[in-house]
Amino acid sequence: MKRNGERRLGLGLTAWRLGVLALVLGGWHVLTATGVLQPFFFSKPLDVALRVVRDVQLPRFWSDLGITLTETALAFVIGSVLGILCGFALARHPFASAVCDPYLKAFNAMPRVVLAPIFALWLGLGIWSKVALGVTLVFFIVFFNVYQGVREVSPTILANARMLG
Repeated sequence: MKRNGERRLGLGLTAWRLGVLALVLGGWHVLTATGVLQPFFFSKPLDVALRVVRDVQLPRFWSDLGITLTETALAFVIGSVLGILCGFALARHPFASAVCDPYLKAFNAMPRVVLAPIFALWLGLGIWSKVALGVTLVFFIVFFNVYQGVREVSPTILANARMLG
């Protein structure tokens, strides 16, 4: 659903967005063509577009995309379910929450990149090491939102729900 500002601007907003895109791509092209950006590190926009078109036509691209989407979906589902279950359970049990709190915060503060080689050693180079890494990304986002949401439910709403059965 469009916001009021976007609805009023209509076609003008689309033109501005396309203009910004053209400016960025044009600036990128000029900087690579003049040598300000090294071609070894920053390819020209047209070369990137041609490579994408060529790669999309290969069967391996679609196979790799399917594997990546499978890993992403598995990580999202597993991380979400674990986050919801753990967040709800700890929010409902204050003592368990107090015991686990420092460990959860410490594990959340750990950079996820550090876990990638550990998961590769434990789970191998197949799908499950990548899924495990994705689970750690999803779990904490879902966990902390569910945990905070359950804890902040108004006592009045809880009392009303209990009265209504």
